[in-house]
Amino acid sequence: MSYRILIVEDEVKIAEIVEDYLHNCGFETVWMQSGTGVVDWLKTNTVDLVILDIMLPGVDGLQLCQHIRVFSQVPIMLLTAKVEESDRIFGLEQGADDYLCKPFSPKEMVARVKALLRRSTTPKEVLTGWQLDVSRFKVVYEGRSAQLSMVEFAILKLLSSSPGQVFSRNQLIRQIYPDNRIVSDRTIDSHIKKLRHKLAEELSSKEFIYSVYGAGYKFEVPGENY
Repeated sequence: MSYRILIVEDEVKIAEIVEDYLHNCGFETVWMQSGTGVVDWLKTNTVDLVILDIMLPGVDGLQLCQHIRVFSQVPIMLLTAKVEESDRIFGLEQGADDYLCKPFSPKEMVARVKALLRRSTTPKEVLTGWQLDVSRFKVVYEGRSAQLSMVEFAILKLLSSSPGQVFSRNQLIRQIYPDNRIVSDRTIDSHIKKLRHKLAEELSSKEFIYSVYGAGYKFEVPGENY
């Protein structure tokens, strides 16, 4: 399998080194020199990982990280000259998966890229027979799979992370839309309805998402004890 990696880096020499080492490992790369246009490009193109410099012209890397997390769970590695612990923590809080300080070892960079790809492309088994593939927005149950939208997958991921727990609509809105956009309860109900339909049509006739009157929604796999 050939992985495709987006590199957002304004320093030409660093970008060339990153590309050379990734190419030597068989990875495909796309290089963008500015933060401007990255989000729009990602919304219409698929990559397996993003390597993102923090100090960028146009839109900085931390802002980009936040914007990307609104619609995608693609692994993000930050590259930066900032070495303070508070800077690293802040970067991770914005949704980054890893953080590499400049100057860095290209071999270490490649090793970290491989580790992130392993974690993101291995389906996570949440419960018996139930798997989520976070890199492809797919769910697998008892050998059958369903392809979900990004929002549907985010809802399912949150609900299935705590089987039996009831999540209110407001909780779902805050988790699914971290950019604080205005979203109505009806929007969440519509996404839940579509998600249930896909699970029933493509995955199993069993019910997984339950409405709790006046409270919200919960996830359960039939036969499991909570």
